[in-house]
This record gives sequence, C-alpha cells and structure tokens, in this order.
Amino acid sequence: MSLGHSRSHAIALANAASLLDDAPMRVFVTGGSGFVGGHLIERLVRDGHEVVAMARSDRSAERVASYGATPSRTDLDRVGPTHLEGCDAVIHAAAHVEEHGSREEFWRINVEGTQRMLDASKRASGVLGSAAGVKRFVHVGTEAILLNDTRDLIDVDESFPVPKHHRFLYSETKAEAEARVLAANDEELTTIALRPRLVWGPRDETILPAIARMVDAGSFAWIDGGRARTSTTHVHNLVDALVLALTRGEGGRAYFVADDGTRTLKDFLSALAATRGIRIPNRSVPSVVLRPLARVLEKTWQVARRPGPAPLTPFAVCVMSRSVTIRTDRARRELGYAPIVGVDEGLRALANG
Repeated sequence: MSLGHSRSHAIALANAASLLDDAPMRVFVTGGSGFVGGHLIERLVRDGHEVVAMARSDRSAERVASYGATPSRTDLDRVGPTHLEGCDAVIHAAAHVEEHGSREEFWRINVEGTQRMLDASKRASGVLGSAAGVKRFVHVGTEAILLNDTRDLIDVDESFPVPKHHRFLYSETKAEAEARVLAANDEELTTIALRPRLVWGPRDETILPAIARMVDAGSFAWIDGGRARTSTTHVHNLVDALVLALTRGEGGRAYFVADDGTRTLKDFLSALAATRGIRIPNRSVPSVVLRPLARVLEKTWQVARRPGPAPLTPFAVCVMSRSVTIRTDRARRELGYAPIVGVDEGLRALANG
C-alpha cells in the first residue's frame, strides 16, 4: 500500500468513525484507580458511556465506583473474557511504573498483563467463538520506550525506531507490551497505542509529591541546571486523546500525545511546584558525575537487597538530564487530536485548585 493511500485510508476511517463519536459505549478500563484512569473514567461517564473498571482490592473498587464506574473484581493475573462481557472497547492504562522492581515483576505486570488483556479481548471479540463484542483496544503507552540514555530525543515522531536493547526495565517491558498490542490488530479487534510524555495535572500522585518530598528533605538538585527540554502532557489532554481513539485512528499504529510547545525541565517543574507554594532551590549537579554514581548506588541496593529504590537511580538521572520532545502530527491528523488544556491554563487551574 502506498504512503498516500495509507494516509487517505486513515482519514477515511477517522471521518467514518466520527459519525459514531456520540454513540454510547460500554468501556472496560484497567488502572482506573490511578491518576490517568480516574480522570478517564470521569470523562467517559460524563460523555454518557458506561464504564466497567478493573479493581484488585476493596479500596480500588471504592475508588473507581466514586468516579462513576462499575467495579470488576479481578486483576491482570486473572482477567478473562467473562470480565469483558458486553463491553465494546478496552482502555488499558494499568502498568508497573515504579523506578525499582525485579525483572519478573515488570514483565508479569507490563507484558504478561497486557497479553492477558489482549487475549481476553480477542476472545470477547468473537475471534474464539464468544458472542461478546470487544472491537477496540486502546493501550496507554509511553515515550520512555525510546529512552536509552545515550542521546537526546528532539522532535521525534512515530517513525523513530524503538531500540532493540533497553537499559531500563520499565522501557523494555512497556516497549514489548506496545509491540504486542500493535501486532494484535486485525479485522476483529482494532488495536491502538498512545504515547504521552510527562503526564501532569490535578490529582497527580507522582511528580509533585516527589518534588515536595525532596525539597522538604533538602535533597533536591537539578541535573545540568535543568536545561534539558521536554514535552509534557496534561492529563485532560491525554484523556481526550484516549476518548478520540475509541472511534478514530488506524489500527496497529502508535500515536504521540503532548501539550503544545516544549519547555526546559527547570522552567516547567519550577512552575508546577509553585502551584503548591513550593520553591525549588537552584542547586545543580552535572550528569557526568551522577550517571556513574547512580549505577553504583543501584547495584549496591540490589546486592544488599534493600527495600525500595536506591536514593538515586540511572532511570531518574536519564529522565532529568536528557531532552525529550515529541511531535503530535499523526495524532492531530488521524485522531483529530488538539490539546484542550494549555500549559499556562493548566498551571493556573492547579494553583487555584
């Protein structure tokens, strides 16, 4: 198929799908008790969709119910086609996103868990004889599948090759999960992956809390002065893209999603911290010093079998020292994506919230 024909086909699919944008769906969501998943459930319910959300515990069940979903008491180790009964689509947002963990843990959750969701969706789509109707599988991926800590990534798009070898377990297992999702696309089940970069916004449980802890402890320092440039993704922009992907986009493709513009890490994180009255100090350490130190500390932690991550990890140093900026042309063209929240607007809302 020629490139021009492929693009025309994608546009035709998007236009045809747009006719169904207002049709209510029954959507199965994983990771619904988390940061992105909670906002996603609220948006889907507000748009008139029925949501069933995976819940591993009573606490998770209570949380997803508070967002408006019907809890489904299962997990990525046990989910099957019966849990997806009557669902039209799956949005898979659950993942192991910690800095630390064993290879077995990362692989079980990020790869085997995704594969189990795909298998359940395939069987619920009728491929293996089920009468249910899952037709769409949207995977929440990450730009981190491109990270290898050897160079900056500037204005990359979906044509940029995923490394064959990864230094970080998170990147490796999320890359494998996405590859399996895209390979599963067929006439019965349309599969799509979205790749956001640095998700932020209300109810963030990762970035702001981590900054606050380090500033309070006096341990925060910029790497290379915080000069690395980054794309960012407000959670409402990511959720809007996920909703668009329920009816738009070409199966078997990945889409980068981000806010408009790029910023230095220092500018963005300082502004983000300021929304909570946190002033980040200007102290800085060169990455050439921290990279070998992080490797030694991580290895020491592993040998000593200490709980939790080392105080400094190679992944954290990479994230804070490498520029990563992404292009969203494909998402704009094929999903109809455009940020619904600007960075300045989002920061003001956080400050006033």
